[in-house]
Amino acid sequence: MEKRFAPAVLAVWVAVFSGCGTVSEKETSTLAMPAMQTPQRFHKQITRTVQLDYLLFLPDGYQKTGTNKWPLMLFLHGAGERGTNVDKVTVHGPPKIVKAKKDFPFVLVSPQCPADRVWRDDELLALIDGVVANHNIDTNRIYLTGLSMGGYGSWSLGTKYPERFAAMAPICGGGEPITVMLAGRQKKAALNSLGVWAFHGAKDPVVVLEESQRMTNALMSAGGKDVRLTVYPEVSHDSWTQAYDEPELWNWFLAHRRGK
Repeated sequence: MEKRFAPAVLAVWVAVFSGCGTVSEKETSTLAMPAMQTPQRFHKQITRTVQLDYLLFLPDGYQKTGTNKWPLMLFLHGAGERGTNVDKVTVHGPPKIVKAKKDFPFVLVSPQCPADRVWRDDELLALIDGVVANHNIDTNRIYLTGLSMGGYGSWSLGTKYPERFAAMAPICGGGEPITVMLAGRQKKAALNSLGVWAFHGAKDPVVVLEESQRMTNALMSAGGKDVRLTVYPEVSHDSWTQAYDEPELWNWFLAHRRGK
């Protein structure tokens, strides 16, 4: 069967003073759908109005309703893919993989960061909430990964809000160990149950290896029990190609459930 890429729009409007909202996207079919990755737009008012373009991939066999809930993966791209053309997001990582791998076992959400900005935690959390509200998602199996600037975004989002994720894989990124220390005090159980697999090239001149080492060391010092760092000795900044080719990675994600 020919696989098609169809545009769609997701708009979520939330009045801050009332906490209520309406959703324009409706899916009525209960039949299994063919795999597809489609451009989407997320629009939601939190303390300010949020609008993010993103790619949404629904795998082969996805059903809008039913007891078979699907794991969700949030992918954060690097600085080079920022802008207004969401197709740029497909050059690396999971959104590139799913163009050929229609049985990729996750609902994949790949937002595009606007130009001249970095990832913002509140926007990403609002996006996740919007997708979960409109799709058949297992909220105990929400995963996070990103590369370079998206690696920084993953470290920030995952360590500030460990209760939202089952596992994360930051690639050639870094962050602030203080956020890990604070989470270790305020959200210790969630942080300790968060699976973390970081990746970095030893010869990275853009984001030095010590960035990932500081974050993984901080996690282990805070009591993290499932933390690992894979270092590629001869690799420069592009450690994501090998990382996303790791044969264990996707099953490693799927083995994690929030709070387990």
